[in-house]
Amino acid sequence: MTDPHRPLREDVKLLGRILGDTIRQLEGTETYETVERIRQLSKKARSGDADAAVELRAVMADLAPGAALPVARGFAHFLTLANIAEQHHRVRRRYDYLRDPAGAPQRGSLAEAFARFTAAGVAPEKLHETIHRMRINLVLTAHPTEVNRRTLLQQHARISDLLTLRDQDHWIPAEQAAFVSELRRAIATIWRTDEIARKKPTPQQEARAGLLVFEQTLWNAMPRFMRALDEQLSASTGRGLEPGTAPITFGSWMGGDRDGNPFVTSDITERICWTHRWIAADLFWRAINDLRSELPVTPCSAALRERVGDAAEPYRAFLRHIRSRLDDTRTLAAAGLTNESLPTNGQPYLDQTVFADDLNCIAESLHAVGLGQLADGRLKDIRLRLDAFGLTLARLDIRQDSERHSDVLDAVTVALGLGSYNSWNEDERMAFLEAELAGRRPLIPLDLDASADVREVLDTFKMLARIPPGSLGAYVISMARAPSDVLAVALLQREAGMTRPLRVVPLFETRDDLATAGQSLATLLASPSFQAAAGVEGPGQVEVMLGYSDSAKDAGRLAAAWSLYKAQEELVAAATSADVHLTLFHGRGGSIGRGGGPTHKAILSQPPGSVQATMRVTEQGEVIQAKFGRQGLALRNLELYVTAVAEATLQPPNAPDPKWRTVMDELAADAMRAYRQVVRSDPDFVPYFRAVTPEVELGSLNIGSRPARRKAGGGVSSLRAIPWVFAWTQTRLLLPSWLGTGSALANGLSGDNADTIVTMAADWRFFHETLSMIEMVLAKSSTRIAASYDRVLCPAPQRALGDRLRAQLQVTIAGVLEALDQDALLAESAVLARSIRVRNPYVDPLNALQVALLGRVRAGEDHLRDALLVTINGIAAGMRNTG
Repeated sequence: MTDPHRPLREDVKLLGRILGDTIRQLEGTETYETVERIRQLSKKARSGDADAAVELRAVMADLAPGAALPVARGFAHFLTLANIAEQHHRVRRRYDYLRDPAGAPQRGSLAEAFARFTAAGVAPEKLHETIHRMRINLVLTAHPTEVNRRTLLQQHARISDLLTLRDQDHWIPAEQAAFVSELRRAIATIWRTDEIARKKPTPQQEARAGLLVFEQTLWNAMPRFMRALDEQLSASTGRGLEPGTAPITFGSWMGGDRDGNPFVTSDITERICWTHRWIAADLFWRAINDLRSELPVTPCSAALRERVGDAAEPYRAFLRHIRSRLDDTRTLAAAGLTNESLPTNGQPYLDQTVFADDLNCIAESLHAVGLGQLADGRLKDIRLRLDAFGLTLARLDIRQDSERHSDVLDAVTVALGLGSYNSWNEDERMAFLEAELAGRRPLIPLDLDASADVREVLDTFKMLARIPPGSLGAYVISMARAPSDVLAVALLQREAGMTRPLRVVPLFETRDDLATAGQSLATLLASPSFQAAAGVEGPGQVEVMLGYSDSAKDAGRLAAAWSLYKAQEELVAAATSADVHLTLFHGRGGSIGRGGGPTHKAILSQPPGSVQATMRVTEQGEVIQAKFGRQGLALRNLELYVTAVAEATLQPPNAPDPKWRTVMDELAADAMRAYRQVVRSDPDFVPYFRAVTPEVELGSLNIGSRPARRKAGGGVSSLRAIPWVFAWTQTRLLLPSWLGTGSALANGLSGDNADTIVTMAADWRFFHETLSMIEMVLAKSSTRIAASYDRVLCPAPQRALGDRLRAQLQVTIAGVLEALDQDALLAESAVLARSIRVRNPYVDPLNALQVALLGRVRAGEDHLRDALLVTINGIAAGMRNTG
């Protein structure tokens, strides 16, 4: 039997050999031999050779300053090249399935899922209806977890393209030689490119970089995906997609998320909104220009003839008109993004339906005169893009902390002599807000004496009121704790004169806030002002966001997962009781510690009734490139979203057994207690964390515009979830993803609930996937590596804590294995296990070098900082996630 993964091994071997040749050529034989010696020592240390481990640490500690950087770069670049090869292999495997019509379809593909639904008795009409009411909104965020510079990402794409050429069935020797030469040039370019960002990006730069994924892959991937969905739906139900159907659309937080980021101002957000519109108009302009060359035909409908008069080539004439309007749109957007006065002439497209009507006129005419095949070419792709992207590619969400809105209302009530809004209890706040929303008087004095922070919030609402339609999505309130937080934003929108108010979405983040989320929603739905004033899109619809990152940092991964599950159940119950359709917005991070993990599994492990064909979810940092950076990856992930949401809607899981719930309550309570005892109560924890991880040094990476802390100073509570997880990932302890879980499982498995826990792990999808995600992290951890950080960096008073944490890691591994009834980690995931084994000999030297460099940089050898930062990038690449 042919090994399907052999091409991957060959790709990695080839890329590694070329990288070695590049190092020898550009850095010299001595550097190459040093890298090779370190690699061999690392492999021996991994196989259990204690002497090799000691020698490896000594070599790294004694590296000359001039050798540290090229050695770090050698291992970091190999790991990046291995990632490129693995991503390419995923695309290759997808095409292998597609090329073999006689074989079984790939799990989670449209063909496999729709066939499975049919076999399970799902009626064709039900499947068709579910796809048409599906609303999946993927929200791209600029959280600082993408450590690769944009220039390097472009070279990575070049290498991936070359690997695609290598997969061709027929090569002649000259082509093979040319291919290898081109790979050598690409890898040499990467080696000579500075991988360290020397300045922090501005919010505009983050937004512009984030929009690249639309230009590079999604612009072409979306129509391809929609055509495949149409074809498969037609084959499965007898009917294809209706025109205008858009099961997947996009949102963005890049330039709209101002929570704790003082650099995102009202002016910045307005410019970024216009940037979205300009790029979209430019892409559509180019597509329309290409379409004109395809339509010199003359037969047309009376409706089109009425629009173009006696033009000899009616379609090209009308497309010239459309192109002119897109020119006007670009001109308008260019003025907006540079803060110039907006032109009042021209006919820019500001309403998506107007553009759609123009395109529909052409399509209907072609069909009417028997040229439907022309309508189904480039023109159909443009229409499909308009359905998915609108006129702005992605609608921009606005996010702000609830306290900032409270401070505005406090300034207003104090100025009006009504007292201090911030000192009022929840009932007093709600009474005030309900009364104001029911009335018509202007509330905010024109001469309000306000602080700069209050003025900025007010300016933001004024800016939102003047943004053209289609640019904005939701207004997300972070750290939402009560119904008044939502009505406060509704009132501020009205005061700003927003004729098209944004839907207001509370974000519940901490364990305590999640516990009361259902009651908060019930109170809101009972409010006579909520539906009218909160910008809900359509009658009977509401949206709530759940924060995975901060809940995990607050309570630990296991307890947070259960709190999120129960919160969803209670939110669904509140919405159902009020006869309202609930859309849940999942604020997942890229790492397991922040709620990340395989998309398909995550969606299918949600509580019954929580999906209902609609879902919003964040795609953060490096995950954007991993999922959508290549067209084949984008197509695969788009279909996984659709099939998982369809399955969760059509075949929702059963509610868990009451006994399981009781056991889960006990496990979560034990896990949270153990987690908080370390993170909150142990006085040695914060000094230990800062000593043994590169938390402080992460700020030098310049990978995001947002500060690492919400507020200056403070301990772990003020640190954002991303650097919190990122720092522990570097040391291979990966503490946020498992701390507390081991203690809880040890207690549960040693008592009367042992058999129940094993049954839960086998039969309850939520619990199984939660443990499987933790298992994946545990497989990447290393007590040996973590201990090496303590050995060099940990002050004596905190070393006992490090010993206890590593012991708890071992307890956690044992507990997870027992619960999953496995003998080894990743026993059911052989491909992932092999990937980790291949990476370890290359990640381990970077850890050893990082330990040495942290000590030397902190001792004042700042000339080694670049090498240190490269180790951070390299370990992130090797671990396949950052924060």
